[in-house]
Amino acid sequence: MKFIDEVKITVISGNGGNGCVSFRREKYIPFGGPDGGDGGDGGSVFFEADEGMNTLVNFRGKKIYRAEHGQQGGGRQMCGPFGDDLTIKVPVGTIVRLQENGQVIADLTDHGMRIKVAEGGRGGLGNLHFKSATNQAPRKATAGKEGQELDVELELRLLADIALVGLPNAGKSTLISSISAAKPKVADYPFTTLEPNLGVVTLGEEDSFVVADIPGLIEDASEGKGLGIKFLKHIERTKSLVHLVDVSWCLDEYEAFEQYVIIRQELGRYNEDLLNKKEIVCLTKIDAMTDEEIKKFQVFFEEQIDRKCLPISSVSGLNIDILKSLMLKTIKDE
Repeated sequence: MKFIDEVKITVISGNGGNGCVSFRREKYIPFGGPDGGDGGDGGSVFFEADEGMNTLVNFRGKKIYRAEHGQQGGGRQMCGPFGDDLTIKVPVGTIVRLQENGQVIADLTDHGMRIKVAEGGRGGLGNLHFKSATNQAPRKATAGKEGQELDVELELRLLADIALVGLPNAGKSTLISSISAAKPKVADYPFTTLEPNLGVVTLGEEDSFVVADIPGLIEDASEGKGLGIKFLKHIERTKSLVHLVDVSWCLDEYEAFEQYVIIRQELGRYNEDLLNKKEIVCLTKIDAMTDEEIKKFQVFFEEQIDRKCLPISSVSGLNIDILKSLMLKTIKDE
């Protein structure tokens, strides 16, 4: 299924039904009087978060969503039927905003969260309401109110506990496939991953968390270069980051550290708050390196960032269990 995280649609609530002009006429009842009923209310439009959805792809074909109109009232004080409400299911993490000014209407962060975005029109009043001492036979009824029409934009921001970040081919997809049941495409060329992947990591019988593989971050990603600008927003909701740096091809530790700096700069340019998230720095693809080489890179990174740095191998499993424990700790310590 194709990953779609932004769509624009129009929602229209139902019109209210018109009120009815009617008079009661029954045998042996000479003074029946007005008995026109009210029109039914139009249906409203709701958005509801559904954890069973993970993309907005269902909205690509249909652009207009309408609730039902209310029906006209009838004689014998019969109200017209109400129009059915329309509930639009969206993935958990969807933001609903007005297209015209970007105003956020709703941020649906929990399963089952439901919000009304377009109120149905009220039904009109029948002539029964206009009877008075001076007007015993009113021929007045009111029309139903029109519904609302809104042009809205839906934006999906993934809800994950931890985001994997790094330059293309840093080993993000391989890592998420080794620690969870996620099966992203893995290859040895840049931009293998074209959309975010989510994986659930389980530790023991009780502890679990969700990890997101964020693709396409390169230099100037915050300015629209590469794929990164499309997916940087998915990092904003995460609690912490795992920053992967591929040191396998680097001539020296300075070249390796430059990779780390590039990603940190792009995160800060997009949103400075991202730099305040907890971060685990991992040196990846160390399988073919000697212990001495690994230690050299590790010591240099730890001196530069003033905290521990973890060498890992998603292929051999080296230090992967330690990494999973550290991931869980960053979430629980929040």
